[in-house]
Amino acid sequence: MRPLVVVMGVSGSGKSTVGRLLAERLRVDFIDGDDLHPPANVAKMASGVPLTDDDRLPWLVAVGGVLADSRTQGAVVACSALKRKYRETILAAAPGALFVELHAAPGLIARRMEARTGHFMPGALLDSQMRTLEPLAADEPGFRVDNTREPEKLVPEILSLLAPRNGR
Repeated sequence: MRPLVVVMGVSGSGKSTVGRLLAERLRVDFIDGDDLHPPANVAKMASGVPLTDDDRLPWLVAVGGVLADSRTQGAVVACSALKRKYRETILAAAPGALFVELHAAPGLIARRMEARTGHFMPGALLDSQMRTLEPLAADEPGFRVDNTREPEKLVPEILSLLAPRNGR
C-alpha cells in the first residue's frame, strides 16, 4: 500500500510547494486541497472572511474522500487541517492517512504570503488561522516539522520520518 499523506498548516506555510515535491519523491499523485473547496468557500476567503466549521465540513469530507479513493496508489494532499476535529473527519474516510504539519514563525509565513501571487487567501486571514490552529498532538498519526528551510532540504527529512510509518 502506498502512503496517504496530508501536508498541513496555516495558509502560507508551504503546504502546496512541499506537498508537490513530496508527492514527486514518493511517486504518488498530488492534490491541492484548495481545489476541493466549494466556490462559496473560496469567495468567502477571498473577501477576507474566515471560514466557519460548518463551511469547512463539506471540504474536509471531500479531502477524506480523495484520500480514500487513493488507498491503492497513494497520494499527498495539501490541506490546512487546522483543528484536531478536522483531522478526525479526514481520518474517518482515510484511516491510514498521516499528517505532516509544517511549522514556521508567523512573521516568516506572512512574508511568504505577501510574496505569492494569484492566491485567493489574503494575508489578513493569517491571524485567524493561527488562532484556529491546534498543533498536531502526540497521539495523532504524523509529525510536526520546522519549515524554515528550502523545500528541497525539508522533503528528505519528511521522507525519513515517513519511512518507518510506511514499513520502508
